[in-house]
Amino acid sequence: MGGIRRIDECPHAILRPISAMAMDTEGYMGRAFLAVAVTLFGISLANAQTDVLIEIDRGRTEGLFTKAPVFQRAILSKPATPTQTAVLFFRGYPGIARIQSVADKQPNLLPFMRMNQQIFQEEGIALVIMDCPTDQWGVRGPHPTSCLDDYRSSKEHADDVRSVIAKLRDEHGISKIYVLGHSFGTISSRWLATNLGNEIAGSIHSAAINVSNPKENGYSLSSFAYDSIAAPTLHIHHENDACRVTPYSIVKEYAGENLVTVRGGVRGGDPCGGTHLHSYQGREELVVRSIISWIKSKKVDRLIGE
Repeated sequence: MGGIRRIDECPHAILRPISAMAMDTEGYMGRAFLAVAVTLFGISLANAQTDVLIEIDRGRTEGLFTKAPVFQRAILSKPATPTQTAVLFFRGYPGIARIQSVADKQPNLLPFMRMNQQIFQEEGIALVIMDCPTDQWGVRGPHPTSCLDDYRSSKEHADDVRSVIAKLRDEHGISKIYVLGHSFGTISSRWLATNLGNEIAGSIHSAAINVSNPKENGYSLSSFAYDSIAAPTLHIHHENDACRVTPYSIVKEYAGENLVTVRGGVRGGDPCGGTHLHSYQGREELVVRSIISWIKSKKVDRLIGE
């Protein structure tokens, strides 16, 4: 069966009918139409991205009776032009992406990332949507039963992420790695910043979770030592974040001059969800551009959204 092909896979099939239409039109209008059509086609190709499923056998098994291999998966979104820089994105709650194909990319991007992912492509930065390894998927449901603090703070988590970094380097020529966690995902981004040291170029912590109750997710961060992080660090947080476990006041105490404060936007829905100030509703593009600016220049936009 024939399928729908991407525009960047069949340029001649597209250009032939465009050319034919232009030739059938006499004079200046025909030439102008062809010029515009070819220009737009070129822009489309320049902005094209390629999504690649990364799947790595981690050499361990899971299951009591039937032993199944454990895989670390991720989705790499490569810009049209080669790049050496990538951002590894760790999603918010419940934190488990359950990636099986590239079709799982969009559901695992928060609105502020999903709406502006093309900016990463335009700026020549690859975006990698990270998952927990399959032995940390746990029972499917509204609350995660696995891939919690004990795993995210472990050497095993760092080693699993190292396997993705190695594949990016060896097969895609990407060697400059940043980790980006949002909310629940900052459990990973902070522990990886410590455990990977200078193996990464930097870490970005968005709407960071900060709790001290040992029964809650994020308990491992209650006494986290930020001076243990070797690579450059950026914190980004809305000053009116209403989520109970991500108070701005705590981040402001430890982030110092490495904090981007977000102001303004739209309140709506779950205070800890993707459509509230917690996830920068109404300020999404500003946040993404601030992150990219820091990656490229290490300049911190101290206040955005005024």
